[in-house]
Formats: sequence, C-alpha cells, structure tokens
Amino acid sequence: MYKLIKTEGHARRAEFETAHGTVQTPVFMNVGTQAAIKGGLSAEDLKTVKCQVELSNTYHLHVRPGDELIKELGGLHKFMVWDRPILTDSGGFQIFSLASLRKISEEGVHFNSHVDGRKIFMGPEESMRIQSNLGSDIAMAFDECIKIPSPKDYVIKSCDRTYRWLKRCKEANADYNSRDEAVNPGQMLWGINQGAVFHDVRIEHMKKIADLDLPGYAIGGLAVGETHQEMYDTIEALDEHMPKEKPRYLMGVGTPSNIIEGVARGVDFFDCVMPARNGRHGHLYTWNGVINIKNEKYMHDEDPIDVRCNCPVCQKYSKAYIRHLFKAEEALALRFSVAHNLYFYNSLMQNIRDNLDSGTFGQFKKEYSGILDRRI
Repeated sequence: MYKLIKTEGHARRAEFETAHGTVQTPVFMNVGTQAAIKGGLSAEDLKTVKCQVELSNTYHLHVRPGDELIKELGGLHKFMVWDRPILTDSGGFQIFSLASLRKISEEGVHFNSHVDGRKIFMGPEESMRIQSNLGSDIAMAFDECIKIPSPKDYVIKSCDRTYRWLKRCKEANADYNSRDEAVNPGQMLWGINQGAVFHDVRIEHMKKIADLDLPGYAIGGLAVGETHQEMYDTIEALDEHMPKEKPRYLMGVGTPSNIIEGVARGVDFFDCVMPARNGRHGHLYTWNGVINIKNEKYMHDEDPIDVRCNCPVCQKYSKAYIRHLFKAEEALALRFSVAHNLYFYNSLMQNIRDNLDSGTFGQFKKEYSGILDRRI
C-alpha cells in the first residue's frame, strides 16, 4: 500500500495506494467538512486546483444529512461526485471541541448535537459504522483529542482509553468491511497517536498502537495551543517509534512553513482548514508571503494575486478585481480566494515532491520555510 521511493534526511517521498487511486506523498488533503469546500468549490473544482485527497468529517455528516442517507445514495464518493481518495476523520475532535454537555465513559461519549441539541452517543463501533456508511478510503480511529495543557495523569489515562478504543475500532472496521453491503470493502483504518506534549507518554502510546499493525498512523492533538517548536520536538521524538513502512499523518497542520518543517521530520499527509478559512477572509498565499487583498494598496493593482501562480484565478483576474469583490461582498470573492489558496497549497506539495525527487529539498526548505508565512 505504501511505497517509499526515496528519502532526504528524514523527509520521505512515497506513493500510497487506495481503492480510489494512488496518492503521491507528501500530500495536503483539502478539507470538505460537509462534503463540500467552504467557499463554493465543487468536486470538479478540486480537480482543477490539483487536489489528490478530499477530507470530510464523520461527526458533521452523521448529524446532517445522516450517514445512512449517504449510504443509501451510494456512499460519499457518489454523493459528492468525487472519484479520488477520501479520508474521513473519526468525529472525535469535533465532539470535544463543538459538542456541549459531553460525558466520556469507557464505552464512548454521550453529547448533544451542536446543530439541534439532540442527544447522540458515539464510541469506536459507532464511528466505524458511520465511516463505513460513508465509504471513505481512509477511516480514522475514534480517539479523545486532549487539550493542551492537561495534567499528565489525565493524559496517561486518556491515552490508555484511546488505545482500548483503537482495538475496538480495528475489530469493527474489519467486521464492516466483510459485509456484503459494504460501500467500500477496501476501507483502511488508521490509528492516532496522542499524549499532548509529554514525549514519554507519546512514545509509549506510539509503541502500543504500532503493534496493532494498521495501514497508517496519525499524530493527533497538536496545533491546539502548543508552540510550533513544541510541535516539531514532539514529531522528532516520535520519529524512530513510528513504522517506517507506513504513512504518517500530522492532523490539522498547518501553515506552509509548518508543512515544510513537518515534511523535513518525516510526515507524509497533512490537512488544515487554514487555506480555505483564510481565503474567505481575504488572506491569500503567495511565494513571497501572505497578502490581505482587502488592503487599499491593491485598489489599482492590475497584477494577479501571484505572478508565479498558474491557478485559473491568477491566469485571468487582477488583485484590483478580487479586492472589489470583497468590498462589494460578492460570493465570487470567496470562491476565487479559496480556489487560489488551495491551488497554492497543492502546488507547494508538488514543489516539495519535485525537490525530494531531485535531492534538493534541503535547499528548498532553506529558501522558503521562513518566508511563506510572513505577512506582506
């Protein structure tokens, strides 16, 4: 499934096979939380911006429109008309960040929906059932996303419970894949490493979940309040304990510089709402840094967002026009800006892969890691 092509330092260039195609890694997954990219992009648009993997959210799709309905309509690929790989997260992060009145037990989590307040229970088996109904290619294990900071004794207990939940996820995933009515019998379960920023807890938890021999592993619970350096140090601490022959996914990260630094530390998969969210607010990525297109200085600017960018927006439209769309509160402003930012992120990953192929990633990192996040 995972084919390591070459390495440069700790950085890895690889391919990963799924039921809906082969992914070239390192890769950034474009976040379509509710089976759509916020900002008015369709699945067809995702191909235009060179997306390889789309990511949707288990919790949100369970709440609305309902995973049983999506299964009835042929699964998530058919529902959103996307024929490339899909990863679904387990819903755990959303339960712990959005839901109110949640109560954690060994069985799972009781909580109230953030949409209509109705009572919902989700545990490992429920998360696997929902993700099976969605038919994604990669299903993430149900875990507790521990807030930072948290007391170490609580973090240890939480990781132990997350490990027990993972074993239940593995059994449930195998069961649902074996059923005749399975939407995607080739669905793969990936485990999630937790432990806040306690390296000893992280390492112990990683060793235990690695023994379950899953197709892939994620580093969860980062980019939630710790410093960038704490995040990088945690990834480095885990490196030798993560299976070399399995893909590594850093969840919810991050800025262009975070991604370059993550690749340098051996990460293969990334996702983040940042490019779409920032785009909707007029913050646009370029190879020189981030611009705020709403600034008055762009009122008369006839140049594209980035002269180096080949996205459909930069090929046709000026900064002046896009700024006007924002000032006029036209929905087209969001569509153009999100499309550009996602294209930028996917082009960043292509540049990273090309430099790994040519053995020049170290030089690329030195040139761009420091400038891509700066505000112009």
